[in-house]
Amino acid sequence: MILLTDILERSLKKAFIDQRVEGSIYDPKIIINDVETKQYMLNVLQDELNSCQEFFFSVAFLTQDGLAALKTQLSDLHRQKITGKILTSIYLAFNQPAVFEDLLNIPNIEVRISKKQGFHSKGYLFKQTGYHSFIIGSSNLTMSALKINYEWNVRLTSYNHGKMIQDIQKHMEKEWQEAELLTPEWILNYKNFYQPTTFFKEMTMVNEHSLIDKDVPYIVPNKMQKIALANLAELRESGAGKGLVISATGTGKTFLSAFDVLQVKPKRVLFVVHREQILNKAKSDYQKILGGLDKDYGILSGNKKEIDAKYLFATIQTISKEQILAQFPKDHFDYILIDEVHKAGAKSYHRVLDYFKPSFLLGMTATPERTDGFNIFELFDYNIAYEIRLQEALEEEMLCPFHYFGVTDYERNGELISEATDLKYLVDEERVTYLLEKLTYYGCSGNSPKGLIFCSRKQEAQTLSGIFNQKGRPSSYLSGDHSLEERENEVERLEKGEINYIFTVDIFNEGIDIPKVNQVVMLRNTQSSIIFIQQLGRGLRKDHSKEFVTVIDFIGNYKNNYMIPMALSGDTSRDKNNLRKDTFDANFISGISSVNFEKIAKQQIFTSINKVAMDSMSELRKSFDLLSNRLGRVPYLKDFQEQQTLDPLLIANKKATYYGFLENIKKNEATLTKTATIFLMIATREFLQGMRKQELILLQNMMNDLDRSWSLENIKQLFEQESLLVSDEIIRSVLNTLDLSFYTGSLAKAYKKQAFIEKIENKVTLSPLFKKEMNHAYFIKLMEDILDTGKMKSASYVPTELLTRYQKYKRKDVLRLLNWQQQMVDQNIGGYTTSNGEFVIFVTLKKGENFSGAQMAYEDELLDTSTMKWFTKAPRSLNSPEVKKLMHPKDWTIRVFAKKSDNEGTEFYYLGDVKPVEETIIELEKPTQDGGKKKVVEMLLKFSEPIDLNLYRYLEAGQD
Repeated sequence: MILLTDILERSLKKAFIDQRVEGSIYDPKIIINDVETKQYMLNVLQDELNSCQEFFFSVAFLTQDGLAALKTQLSDLHRQKITGKILTSIYLAFNQPAVFEDLLNIPNIEVRISKKQGFHSKGYLFKQTGYHSFIIGSSNLTMSALKINYEWNVRLTSYNHGKMIQDIQKHMEKEWQEAELLTPEWILNYKNFYQPTTFFKEMTMVNEHSLIDKDVPYIVPNKMQKIALANLAELRESGAGKGLVISATGTGKTFLSAFDVLQVKPKRVLFVVHREQILNKAKSDYQKILGGLDKDYGILSGNKKEIDAKYLFATIQTISKEQILAQFPKDHFDYILIDEVHKAGAKSYHRVLDYFKPSFLLGMTATPERTDGFNIFELFDYNIAYEIRLQEALEEEMLCPFHYFGVTDYERNGELISEATDLKYLVDEERVTYLLEKLTYYGCSGNSPKGLIFCSRKQEAQTLSGIFNQKGRPSSYLSGDHSLEERENEVERLEKGEINYIFTVDIFNEGIDIPKVNQVVMLRNTQSSIIFIQQLGRGLRKDHSKEFVTVIDFIGNYKNNYMIPMALSGDTSRDKNNLRKDTFDANFISGISSVNFEKIAKQQIFTSINKVAMDSMSELRKSFDLLSNRLGRVPYLKDFQEQQTLDPLLIANKKATYYGFLENIKKNEATLTKTATIFLMIATREFLQGMRKQELILLQNMMNDLDRSWSLENIKQLFEQESLLVSDEIIRSVLNTLDLSFYTGSLAKAYKKQAFIEKIENKVTLSPLFKKEMNHAYFIKLMEDILDTGKMKSASYVPTELLTRYQKYKRKDVLRLLNWQQQMVDQNIGGYTTSNGEFVIFVTLKKGENFSGAQMAYEDELLDTSTMKWFTKAPRSLNSPEVKKLMHPKDWTIRVFAKKSDNEGTEFYYLGDVKPVEETIIELEKPTQDGGKKKVVEMLLKFSEPIDLNLYRYLEAGQD
């Protein structure tokens, strides 16, 4: 039995005496915020909270955003009845009253205020099982310190009886006893004398890129706008008469268009919008940029007809009327701009665009993708002048930071809210109480909430609004049934603070500007990534009244939950591995924004990911059409990979080949032979993933010189030129793959011995059958597309390693990449197999009650990021051949592959190589499923390098 004290001794020795010593998760560690690796102090705090039994923070400064980033972890701890303490101060009057109010709303934290002058500590203590971990350094509990600033922090681990931890605990307890308890009365008293420091005022100033500051006498373009303006000018110089700008909501599209008008200097401008309430704001923004007389600016709407203005701002509903159009010459406007141009598929827009003949037409949208068949890209001659999406806009600090909370929706009788939940339960008194508790807990930036709440049904929204009013939360309800005037009145009331919330269903997704919104609440199933981002975007416009936006998404038992990480990350590949990663490791969000899921909500997302068919024909066709519209032609696999719009594996494998998919939708260029389709099918299955680049490079070079014979030395030189791993075993394995001799069983039968190459007297040439198909240009095009795409995808794999850690592999692929001469049937491999000095282990961690193929209930388990408890097959004893191999590990490379459950399919994460801990190898008996007993050998396996912590957390999380 390995003692924790022994592990801690090794960790200290590795850190402070000899770095070559085997380490563990307990190693002392320096923590520095690193944007490139996406590793932050915030992650470490969250991980410690996820596993602790109690905690104690001693921090001088706290901000609402820093506290917000930990609220889901604190909520999960509350469910487990785990509590903590925070000791803070009023040093320099940095801590705002609002952050103390937030602290008071967290039920499992006790807070005290130090009376010490100059209290400036930054320490985080966690009681874990059998030990304590603590972090000391420079980071306060502010989002900047946890994610952005250059900070130095050290994480240390101590056995419970260590002197240092005893000293820290004694000191903290002493300070705690001398400090003052945080109470509502204390906060009220603090408010009375609180004056923010100059430093804090400057720190919280909202940088709005000079776009809405009315006191700025001269407004200049921001970084994004300068690039877009240069691109637009270049477009016009090339003779283009149209341009499309794709820009996230809140990034200053209207100002951009005004700057472009300024540089073009047209005689007359038409600005077309789809909602009347946008007109006055657009007109005002233009006046700030262009200046001039008031009479130069006019409105064309149902109420105003100022058609003689130089700069005319019109609603599409009015300008599209025949009698209105007839009042203008066709060339009246030199420059026409269409706002929210993704709506331009409507007949009203067609009438306007067909009528006018401007010198330049500019379209602006945050979401050009449409599902109704209309091609926005074609409308603008595929001229994309500039594109900036949510992630980039956050990186450029163009949007208000947000904190997204994936919150578990209300449970009734042990069941979560779902699509089928009856309305009466959606508006049930207990659910409303639960909603209000969560809204209070996650809070907002500012004096009071100014929130939009998106519901699934009109009656739900209307009823909830009424109940909120009864409970002292002033709110209103709006839908498409309300007039423009009614909507504007309610928005004005929200901005003035007369109401806290507007409940809505089918409006406010777009085309409305409410900068003061500081809370966005989602009480509905996510139906599309586009709508999700549109609703999120309602709060992202910067405003001096808020430092961040709180987004609270109530996640129930919805089949579309998988869309949430897809929307937040911007990843449209439909790759389940990516979605899982983005759920358990939400570091894809840039800047001081954050994404956090409560534990149960996270499990709901994983369940949805596992159940959904990512390759449904309707979704694949939708992705195909979107990319086809963007490119103006039939896309190929490499286009999907380059544009990052869809994982090409999904669309290629749907009908066995991409040729089969194109044939199904009647988009193929020509008809190929059965032989050709089998070659494409083999290449799709074996090469498209790009796991090993050698096959791709060799086959592509052979295709470029059909009649050449390749010696083994030629092949070796080729691989060396490409900086690829090379050995006699690798070359033999590559050739066995290309001549199909590696494959056995059902795969050999499916591949029909259609070898790509043949070997004759140590020379390699293309097979006659393959060369024959090379006479068809369309076959060559599709084959090269597979190889080019495979090479692009190979960038995800380390070229100098046989296998890449944390990538997923099927058993077949593992054997091929480890240079096995022939494939083994999966059932014959089972949990492990050995050959040529390689011992490969495949583990399913969450086996469930009906785990197929198991004689007994195996209890394989990841104990920590460095250790796995593992069992051999049964019956086995200490004298079994494979056990003897494990007892002499120096002769073997032992590799572990694991998946969470069978719900993840047949692929396993490669976790790395291990060594058995000799003293833990024991023989024991375990009950079998037929009621008997069989011998089995149990042992601990030690990883040579710790497993990625986020992957470990995911694999060890509860059942999905």
